Amino acid sequence: MIRRRSLVGAAGGLGAAGLLGTWPGGIEASGEDYRALVVVYLNGGNDGHNTLVPTDGMYGDYQAARQNLALPRTSLVPLPGSTAGHTFGLHPALAPMAALYAQQRLAFVANVGPLVMPATARQVLDNAVDVPPFLLSHSDQTAIAQGWTVTDDTSGWAGRALELLPSRLRNRAAAVTFDTNRTLVLGKRSPVSNLSVDGASWWGIGDLRRPQEAGTQALMRMAQWQFANAYEAEYARTYGLAITDTVLFTEALAHAVTPVGDFGSTDRLAQQLRGLASVLPYFKAQGLKRQVFLVHWGGFDTHTNQRGSDANTQDAQLDILAKALKGFDDSNKASGMDMNVVTLVMTEFGRTVRPGSGGGSEHAWGNHWWALGGPVAGAQVIGQFPSPVLGGPDDSDAMKNGRHVPTLASDQLGATLMQWMGLDPSQLHDAFPWLVNFPQKTIPLLRT
Repeated sequence: MIRRRSLVGAAGGLGAAGLLGTWPGGIEASGEDYRALVVVYLNGGNDGHNTLVPTDGMYGDYQAARQNLALPRTSLVPLPGSTAGHTFGLHPALAPMAALYAQQRLAFVANVGPLVMPATARQVLDNAVDVPPFLLSHSDQTAIAQGWTVTDDTSGWAGRALELLPSRLRNRAAAVTFDTNRTLVLGKRSPVSNLSVDGASWWGIGDLRRPQEAGTQALMRMAQWQFANAYEAEYARTYGLAITDTVLFTEALAHAVTPVGDFGSTDRLAQQLRGLASVLPYFKAQGLKRQVFLVHWGGFDTHTNQRGSDANTQDAQLDILAKALKGFDDSNKASGMDMNVVTLVMTEFGRTVRPGSGGGSEHAWGNHWWALGGPVAGAQVIGQFPSPVLGGPDDSDAMKNGRHVPTLASDQLGATLMQWMGLDPSQLHDAFPWLVNFPQKTIPLLRT
């Protein structure tokens, strides 16, 4: 049975014995072994071709293929040095990311996406290799990129991996989402916590910041009810889990540290990352060990009007994204969380190299994702950067629209991150079943 925990506040859980108690008034550094993975998921398929752009001789091929979508070379924010055989520049809205790249805190993963097994464009065109089903479908590729293996098991790679961690690294509220999207953090047998940074402490008749009041006492008694009927027992169990999480979330917000970073706006993404930055030190101080946070945001299905200043364009959304990420990273550094947090920016699929008829782009496959934080081995582009030539060696589209076959699997990237979280290499295939087809299980994304 899939279970949902509806919560208020930030993240974590509290044992039944602590339901009526409160956390210590001060924050003490008791969680040096704390690690958090924050996944920012860009809904709709962000256009990676206009995120990371080659600035050397390959730029001419990019410009010829992208036509009206091509970013002028002079507008690109240059990245220092050369990597993956090229020099690169960023979309001008991503200028805040360039500083993190230069500081070796940001790395890009080129042409990554869901794969069943290694594949080339020629093999895909010849139907000579298994590929993920339902390619180009938003909902299906979102689920597959987050770990769905097209079986009755709807869990995600982070949720499965968290369940396989050694007991010393397991804790309550390990799998956390900000809304109803949860595939990535859904395990096979463990619940998912829902985090709200709005800060409300009231749960119906009870103020969870005041455990001695009658309304709160009534809620706590209900959370401990016992039932013989299986359905009633499951309801009571789920209710109790929701209460315990909410108590911790409320306490975390009460002890929140005001972030020092500039998040750039009052957009929902900025609010969520600001709230998360404010409570991460509390989770660390309380001795939690491992947490994965899933944040879905944006509308990057830019079939039309991809460029411009309108709020729905890629240009405008990347501006919000970059400032929020920079504020989050700056806040983590200032609060002593520098080496405790990795942020991954991912999406379901890329866009076609060839523009669509409405000033946008169409659904494709491989894409460029990126990761930032102190543990990231930054200032590099990992993997093989694809040729932007329509009908070129990486194009699996029979009509030569520029749909690149990924050269790195999303599972290889996920396995790298979950090993950093503590997953034993011997259990990689349990969390990432398709990795059995890949000789290389991980990628050089993190510092050793």
